[in-house]
Amino acid sequence: MAAVTLKDVAIRAGVSIKTVSNVVRDVPRVSETTRERVMRAVRELGYRPNPSARRLRTGRSGLIALCVPDLATPYFAELAQHVRAEAAKLGLTVLIEETMGDATEELRLATGVGAALLDGVILSPLHVPLGELASASNEFPLVLLGERSYERDQVAADHVLIDNVEAAREATAHLAALGRTRIAAIGMQAHASATSRQRLEGFQRALHDAGLTYDPRLAPFVKRFDRRNGLMAMRTLTSLPPGDRPDAVFCFTDLLAVGAQRALYEAGMTIPEEVAVASIDGSEEALYSTPSLTSVIPDKAAIASLAVKCLAARIHSEEPLPFEVHLAPHRLVARESTEGIRQQVTP
Repeated sequence: MAAVTLKDVAIRAGVSIKTVSNVVRDVPRVSETTRERVMRAVRELGYRPNPSARRLRTGRSGLIALCVPDLATPYFAELAQHVRAEAAKLGLTVLIEETMGDATEELRLATGVGAALLDGVILSPLHVPLGELASASNEFPLVLLGERSYERDQVAADHVLIDNVEAAREATAHLAALGRTRIAAIGMQAHASATSRQRLEGFQRALHDAGLTYDPRLAPFVKRFDRRNGLMAMRTLTSLPPGDRPDAVFCFTDLLAVGAQRALYEAGMTIPEEVAVASIDGSEEALYSTPSLTSVIPDKAAIASLAVKCLAARIHSEEPLPFEVHLAPHRLVARESTEGIRQQVTP
């Protein structure tokens, strides 16, 4: 029995072959009515895309991978949605991989595991050395996300990020502008990632600018950027003598802040009257927490768009392209955890 083709589906649905292709590849510019008609024809005829035929025809599969440390983290889950939407506009399908921050796994994925299948990779690495990524990016289309520290002439791959130092500085400066003088930081790590180092640097800059002194007792260490570690770190801070406790805390991620807010609630301390809280990530969790969380919001849609477009350019280029660093915008949104005014949630 002959395989069903795009042309067969187009004839059954009464549309062009291009429209069928757009629907199958989930390109968003097709009307819902047309999409439903095409999908009905697909089901009736039993059409199945043939990635092998596409690979033979174009030399590409149309598949890319997004590799992130932890899919349970709201930031990465939301980012994945944006990457998928941007990829669909270019006719690309996204596979999602979770690395758990393991350097070996990060490098394995950066080199294009299943390279016969994948056209390229967008990777948010935590621990793999940049030198090893440099060799991988020279042989396989690769775009990096997240924070890394290097000079411009040491760029190992296209890299999309926000200015983490400035984002942390803005969040901490916001707390200082409220008149808070004992500002804690939750997010220090014994084996610090670039995220931890850069956000600490921004925190310390803001303290210096405000004429405040950095107190190591107000910067407890955490193992991971999650709710539990935020809870435990804040419990350490609330156990300090009354005169030494913080009156504000900058958390390096929203999840740390949510845990910290729980610890403050357990200690009977009010937010923001006794302790103001701010963080970075701009996840939906920050919007719907109680109180809603003041957070620096990276433009995740812009990050996804830059990353996908950079990767697509590398996939389609016949010649090697110079590596570039792209800064995505961010903005501070003040909410109940620092403003002290009950606000209506605006989704």
